[in-house]
Amino acid sequence: MISKFVREQKRYTQSMLKSIFQCSEEKTVGIIKRLKEYGVLKAVKATDAQKDMSDLVDEDIEVADVEVGDNEYLYAFTFVGVITVSGCVLKCYPKYIFSNNEPLAELKTIIKVLEKYNAKEQIIRMYNDNSESNSFNLLAVMIFLLQDYYENGAYTNTQDIIESNGSGEILWDKTINETFTYLSNNRPYYIELFTKKRINDDFDYFKRLHESIISICSRELKDADLLDLFDILPVEVSDEELDDFGETDYILYRIQNELNLQFNTRKQLLLKTLYAYIAHSSTLADIDCFTMFGSNSFNLVWEKVCAEVLDNQLQTPLGSLPISLADGYDPQDLLISLIEKPKWNGYMQDSTEFQKIAKETLVPDIVSIHKLNNSHQFIIFDAKYYNVQLEKGKELRGQPGIGDITKQYLYQLAYKKFVNDHGIQDVKNCFLMPTEQQSIIVKGYVSMEILDVIGLQSIQIRQLPADIMFTHYLSSEKMDIGLLGADGGDPFSEMG
Repeated sequence: MISKFVREQKRYTQSMLKSIFQCSEEKTVGIIKRLKEYGVLKAVKATDAQKDMSDLVDEDIEVADVEVGDNEYLYAFTFVGVITVSGCVLKCYPKYIFSNNEPLAELKTIIKVLEKYNAKEQIIRMYNDNSESNSFNLLAVMIFLLQDYYENGAYTNTQDIIESNGSGEILWDKTINETFTYLSNNRPYYIELFTKKRINDDFDYFKRLHESIISICSRELKDADLLDLFDILPVEVSDEELDDFGETDYILYRIQNELNLQFNTRKQLLLKTLYAYIAHSSTLADIDCFTMFGSNSFNLVWEKVCAEVLDNQLQTPLGSLPISLADGYDPQDLLISLIEKPKWNGYMQDSTEFQKIAKETLVPDIVSIHKLNNSHQFIIFDAKYYNVQLEKGKELRGQPGIGDITKQYLYQLAYKKFVNDHGIQDVKNCFLMPTEQQSIIVKGYVSMEILDVIGLQSIQIRQLPADIMFTHYLSSEKMDIGLLGADGGDPFSEMG
């Protein structure tokens, strides 16, 4: 199989994709169409401006058919993770990585982040009598099977063995009825005792089937150059092929019968996964095979990582915050509940006024209160998955929109009373963007005079080292915000 790296949201021409896929123009067009159908590849007009863009906005996306040799469009991947299509493995790495065209180590970490972010998102279509869906993710199934094998071992069924004078449970009925009894002082004695021992059946049909499939999956992932990426060791515990277990219908029939006998949750899940694998009986190299493992909403992953690593306190009771709570505040209330909800006022026919309170309101990404130099900082973070170009002599691009900016100001305004009541002098607004660098980058700030004049803070722009953030996220560690500065000072001051 062909295994290639591609960068998220980089603009590719049709000829560039043909080179990556290493196939004919006709097959390249077919692959492009499939990628577009699954929403992981978008087309934009082939303009000079688009060639230099590193972010994709909805307004730029073109809905058009793909033709052989068409140079009118550029194509951008909107996915982070692994895609297999028509015998080709595409390893899609995030858009903020520029210095390395084959960032294996970085993508390995990102795969782990994606798995932790939401393991259930990697859908494994299980056997279901009532399911009419044809959706099936072969790659996710294979990875699940291998990871489950390393966690729990091979499928096992036990076999009861009857022994003579063994160490297991004594079978008194069999012993009394089938052995000689010696009487002494009117007490019976048995020279031979029948005992029962339970052992794993190494020749069990389902154990052999499981080991065969595991070995097949391992070989396929190795051929696809994916074992290392998913940090999976190769497994070679069987040289049996699926044909050795009978026709496909027979194997599925045996699994259904076994499902009816098993009540162990792990065994049921494993049997259903084996059923799904066999029922679809395809390989990653098949021309019709299309699988994905990852996310086309990596911005949500970045938000989650920032929220956990930087100690998001929005859902924290006020009484648990690292401050002395002022009078008039309920310690059981959450920090998020302090943001006012819109009040809709209406009039009845007799002009009597009534009021309805909306359920939704402003929701910041992250609010964190921490201590710095014997005083408290109230920081409102907004995790932004952007590659902003903010450099002298170059056009401004890749920046958050006006809506993001005004909302960030409003977040501060929403907490102004709480901040004043608790004597917090230091309030910061900050956009957080990922970078491949290993230290925080003080990028600058964005301001609007009409909001600055009412005492609101400019919004700082900080690029955080994604690799360090991911490492903290995977180990469930909080990052000391004060340590993010190069000199141990305030990393969110205007001068960093």
